[in-house]
Amino acid sequence: MAGPTTAERGERQQESSGPPRTRRFGRMRPRTIVILSLTVLLLNAGSLWVLYGSEWTHVKRVSVSGTRVLTPEEVRAVARVRPGSPLISVDTDRVAARLRRELPRIDSVGVERSWPDGIELKVVERTPVMVEEKGGKFVEVDRDGVRFATVSQAPKGVPVLELSLSRSNSAAASLRRFGESRLVREAVTVAGRIPAAVARETRAVKVRTYDDISLELSDGRTVAWGSGEDSGLKARALTALMKATPEARHFDVRVPTAPASSGS
Repeated sequence: MAGPTTAERGERQQESSGPPRTRRFGRMRPRTIVILSLTVLLLNAGSLWVLYGSEWTHVKRVSVSGTRVLTPEEVRAVARVRPGSPLISVDTDRVAARLRRELPRIDSVGVERSWPDGIELKVVERTPVMVEEKGGKFVEVDRDGVRFATVSQAPKGVPVLELSLSRSNSAAASLRRFGESRLVREAVTVAGRIPAAVARETRAVKVRTYDDISLELSDGRTVAWGSGEDSGLKARALTALMKATPEARHFDVRVPTAPASSGS
């Protein structure tokens, strides 16, 4: 009588070897699960202790960088990051929002954790491009037209805004159409594009109407600028014009493609 074929022997071996292996894995699986679960719990507990319980990761220092007018002490006082608190618990977004709200001089600020025990406050202060004189003091205005600080003395090299809104029909119409805030923004645009060499000599930015903005330099020279439109072209035209006619006292770049100068 013929014996079992090779296929039949393979099937019998698989049947005989399969169940014991499954049973062995079945006996090991609950123990493995328990061990893995305990390991995960211990790792989580250890991580939580390191982050919250260990003094190694508690705040010990708050560093400040980027300040020019503000002092690091002022910034730290407003940030109100409590020493000894867990570093992970510091709400960096809330600290940044508080600094911008309570210190308007701050344009932007980065609040970063510096592991294992520090907070870094990276400050960018607003830069005044113009000041407004009010009540014997000066309100600083940045490139975006934001009035951010009042100081007793005008910063050196920063022109004073003079809103010389006459009672003429054109001035009244300009004020009604654009409003004072828009006229100030136009002046800011001009102040931000004045060539560096001229900006150092600019004493005042005068605004009569939207398209009648002029500069008064410290030595009495004047520049008719017009509106804030095409200020980049006007700046280049003014630089070239001043080089070509250094003795002139009055410059006109209202039409930058046809600048003019006059006077001695």
